[in-house]
Amino acid sequence: MDGTKIYYKKSLKPRNPILIVGLPGIGNVGSLVGEHLRTELKAKKYATLYSAHFPHQVIMQKSGGIRLVSNRFYLWKNPSKVKGARDIMILIGDFQALSSEGQYDVNEKVVEFYKKNGGSMIYTIGGYNSSNQYVQNPRVFAVTTDRSLIERLKSNGVIFGQAAGMIWGSAGLILAFAKKHKIPSACIMGETGMLEVDAHAAKAVLEVINKQMGLKLNLENLDKISRETEKMVKAMEEAVKKEQQGPGHENLSYIR
Repeated sequence: MDGTKIYYKKSLKPRNPILIVGLPGIGNVGSLVGEHLRTELKAKKYATLYSAHFPHQVIMQKSGGIRLVSNRFYLWKNPSKVKGARDIMILIGDFQALSSEGQYDVNEKVVEFYKKNGGSMIYTIGGYNSSNQYVQNPRVFAVTTDRSLIERLKSNGVIFGQAAGMIWGSAGLILAFAKKHKIPSACIMGETGMLEVDAHAAKAVLEVINKQMGLKLNLENLDKISRETEKMVKAMEEAVKKEQQGPGHENLSYIR
């Protein structure tokens, strides 16, 4: 396979969809958000993106078969008949492209495909690593290519102007290509720290999405993951404290 290809179901007709991009990244915040949206909304698979820029791997399936690694678009058809009601398209996946060249190729094709399907608003989801410690009450930050989005996002608890640094991968590049194609977009980032999978940060972002889009998502599954994570972090702290309480050692916390 040369480059990047997208295969889609022509039988599904998106209605001015909003695209939410939830791909692997810092704290796996994007993946958690994307998967939760797909499950809660019972979104149907709409398209599959394959790319030579993804890792040279196949995934073993419970059925005994295999499949190529991919990114996948899911579509939630909004049941509302009100004029202006919009569908939601969700992009999730196994990996992001491995190289800079691949990132540019894959992410521009994502935006072009979305635009051809009548899309006019993109939210990418990521984690914002504020420190090397566990963040119990994560804030939600954002940047945008369209200033008209700022006040509405602010009213739903999003902070602008305090996050600094670089946005790596799809969460950032999709915004750049959206701007090129004149599609309003924003990157919404849940504050995270030392965790590889941060359900706290994902829940904070989903609460924003709930308000921003008028959804009523059930977040109980993320609450369960968060509680288990807190137990794990506390156990780690206690174990390290015990090790450090010997002669000549200060009683330092692992999370500090």
